[in-house]
Amino acid sequence: MIKLDDVVIETEDLRKSFKGHGEPVQAVRGVSMSVRRGEVFGFLGPNGAGKTTTLRMLTTLLPIDEGRAVVAGCDVRTTPGRVRRRIGYVSQLGGADDLASGRENLILQGRLYGLGPAEVSRRVAELIELLDLGEFADRRVKTYSGGQRRRLDVALGIVHEPEVLFLDEPTTGLDPQNRANLWSHLGKLGERGTTIFLTTHYLEEADALCDRVTIIDHGMIVIEGSPQELKRQVAGDTVVLGLRDEAHGPALLAELREQPYVRELSTEGDGAVRLYVDEGSAAIPELLRLLERRGVGVQTLSLSEPTLDDVFLRQTGRKLRDAGAVQEQAA
Repeated sequence: MIKLDDVVIETEDLRKSFKGHGEPVQAVRGVSMSVRRGEVFGFLGPNGAGKTTTLRMLTTLLPIDEGRAVVAGCDVRTTPGRVRRRIGYVSQLGGADDLASGRENLILQGRLYGLGPAEVSRRVAELIELLDLGEFADRRVKTYSGGQRRRLDVALGIVHEPEVLFLDEPTTGLDPQNRANLWSHLGKLGERGTTIFLTTHYLEEADALCDRVTIIDHGMIVIEGSPQELKRQVAGDTVVLGLRDEAHGPALLAELREQPYVRELSTEGDGAVRLYVDEGSAAIPELLRLLERRGVGVQTLSLSEPTLDDVFLRQTGRKLRDAGAVQEQAA
């Protein structure tokens, strides 16, 4: 665990359990991590992995069972009031008053944090410009689109200029255009030096926004590092083959594994074959020739660079999206 002046969030062996029908359910099982000042830090994992539970402990909304957490220089367990004054929090549901305008919501939020009238006015004007709220700032919130509402939620979370902004699944439910728009505005906040702790199960969101990510599964840290560092661990390119002959059998898989350009191979639930190869453009012609010799037809073929889902697959043996679906069904 790093001990530097620029560390703004630090946890050691953080744990949380909930009562179940039988044994207690261990939602968070020994999470230790550090977040540096000014980082956009992604907390990534499938639904039910422990992301939101960890975030709620860090923001004082859930008591910590075991372990230690320090946020913005304050111990979360012993000085929760000081933590709340130094952080911003945007939940999945948001917190704006639908019957008030966006501007009125921002003014009220600022006054609740103790800002004077002149300071509130300055800050609200600054946020309206920063997050492009001007066109609808004086309309009632109930008339807002999903993307407009989420941008207002972010503005409400930072009206008091917190040291850390916590965002819990900020783009859930948004269409791709509004999601990309919110990414752009969050990127601007990161460039201005705001420390952002972001929970998400969108792989492309973590890849696009985050300086570093931690991947959590079943309440435990799986791996952490920058998206680039993690993807470099899955060397080369990814080739996914959908084969017409589903009865190709272990002999073909063994032959594919023996090819010098194939680093790793796995099969997926739909019968597709996933290969990690040194260089996709060179490997694909060789693969097609091999399959043609064996009389195996190719139904689909895709080539991509490694993703964070590939990282999760390598660490856990299953895809992150699939893990989320399994945990949702079990919930």
